[in-house]
Amino acid sequence: MAVFTDAEIEYLRTQPLMRFATASVSGRPDVAPVVFELDGDAIVSAGFDIAKTVRYKNVKANPRATVVIDDLASTNPWSPRGIKVIGSCIVESHGEGERFRITPEVIISWAINDTTPGIPTMERRTVD
Repeated sequence: MAVFTDAEIEYLRTQPLMRFATASVSGRPDVAPVVFELDGDAIVSAGFDIAKTVRYKNVKANPRATVVIDDLASTNPWSPRGIKVIGSCIVESHGEGERFRITPEVIISWAINDTTPGIPTMERRTVD
């Protein structure tokens, strides 16, 4: 069974960017907008020479990450929707370079599975 619902998978495949948050061992946060894709139940993100990024150094020292993928379905009425993933993160070899692999432990989504108009309900689930 997939960790993401069919509606979440469909939504994730339509979004070009996510915000990728990491923290150093001392707790100093960093967040960066990055491209991503789904790879099975994981979210992966690469880029040009990721070893020179703050998130690379953070993940090597503290393998925890949170990503947010969101947008506005409409501004009138105001209709935010999105998915937040909290999980473990590793750096792995891929092709000629490296990429990040985020394995979900907690998924929080809003206005993806339930598209009832109005203020969206936050759905939170733990991945087993």
